[in-house]
Amino acid sequence: MRSLRSVLLPIELGSDFRKIWPAAAISNLGDGALLAAGPLLVASITTEPAAVGAAVFVQQLPWLLFALFSGALADRLDRRLMVVAADIFRAVVMGALATAVLLDASPLWAVYVTLFLLGSAETLADNAAGALLVTAVPREHLGLANARLFATGTLLNQLGGPPIGALLFAVGAGVPLVLNAVTFGAAAVLMSRVSVRPAASDTRTALWSDVREGIHWVWNHSGVRTLAWAILVMNITFMAAFATWVLYAKERLGLTDTQYGLLVSVGAIGAIAGTPVYHLLEPRFGSLTLLRAGLVIETAVHLILALTTSPWVVGATMVVFGVHAVVWGTVSTTARQLATPDVLLGRVNSVYLLASVGGAALGSLLGGVLAQRFGLVAPFATAFVGMVVMTAAAWRPLRHVSVRAVTQQS
Repeated sequence: MRSLRSVLLPIELGSDFRKIWPAAAISNLGDGALLAAGPLLVASITTEPAAVGAAVFVQQLPWLLFALFSGALADRLDRRLMVVAADIFRAVVMGALATAVLLDASPLWAVYVTLFLLGSAETLADNAAGALLVTAVPREHLGLANARLFATGTLLNQLGGPPIGALLFAVGAGVPLVLNAVTFGAAAVLMSRVSVRPAASDTRTALWSDVREGIHWVWNHSGVRTLAWAILVMNITFMAAFATWVLYAKERLGLTDTQYGLLVSVGAIGAIAGTPVYHLLEPRFGSLTLLRAGLVIETAVHLILALTTSPWVVGATMVVFGVHAVVWGTVSTTARQLATPDVLLGRVNSVYLLASVGGAALGSLLGGVLAQRFGLVAPFATAFVGMVVMTAAAWRPLRHVSVRAVTQQS
């Protein structure tokens, strides 16, 4: 009988992944706790809706400002050391805020500054970690590694971390912040033990020239460009639809606060099932079929949510969406990684992260406006139309990312 460790971390993923995976798990637990504790902390200082909303924007702003440059740095510097340094920096910053909160000396501006610094360091850590994974894991097993990271992130960041953060906040406002600082420190220790070392890098060009080179490569690679557009549109449509999710659940479905919490959880439960589903489907159908099927599924999800008023139908739909999110995310990420030269991994990854965060920010704004002017169904109907257009536009170009990924892998 196989041990739990061999199931979670099979030997074919390599020894470095046995440090990367627990580091990601620990970080996601702390980040998940902060997802709940952060808004609670801001709300304990001010009840102004704009001030509470600004806290989310402040942490996302560095992605819009620095994502592309962080990707360029990830292609110049030691990616392992970048992740370690970013984790240590975040541990120190979060520890400082935790101390201030515990001493009851944390003005709102200090929270904003902390969130901005955390977001800035996150752009470095995520870009470097995404590129590091490709060199740390055998390329033929990248899908296996990505599936585990996606599932772990969903389980701990979305399902496990937030309740822990809320519970610890009830004990003391600074307690979940201490947890977050400790998780960053532990992740730094684990990542420092990764054995991958960088190849020699030519840094004679200007940083902006490196950024342009990455954008130019993405634009001229039909499959990777198509995936980038898909990520952008999918984040716009998803966040437009779900920006007013709580109002949809309460007013259209008639759910209580507790029932709404359960509805949020079912999507994460579906995401956990996404890993075994990926392992079952990918060898049988291949990446191209799964990418196309994922676009169809996401389109159908928005249509169903626009039409139904049944909580049971919505719950079942969100379970399917959770499975789809992990499968599509794993396949698209792996295909893009396999198609990208090592020297460009950080920059290409940064384009995708910028599309993801930028799309989410734009979608949130759009969804609120649509719901305000045309009702709570309008964002889902708009998302459905957007995904129909995206699916039609991406259908043929997706052939290139599948073929090129397999070619480079072999």
